[in-house]
Amino acid sequence: MPQYQFYCPACRKEFSLVLTLAEFEKGGGKCPKCGSKKLEQRWAAFYAVTSKKS
Repeated sequence: MPQYQFYCPACRKEFSLVLTLAEFEKGGGKCPKCGSKKLEQRWAAFYAVTSKKS
């Protein structure tokens, strides 16, 4: 699942969340500190976490 970087303008906290694409498209993120759903997405490097070992 992808990890997304967010910034909460309400409490000025930057954090990351692991969300499925469906959760992300529904706006399924909230600030872990204040609970606000008004978040700004930050740019971050993309990496995939899989269960296969190479």
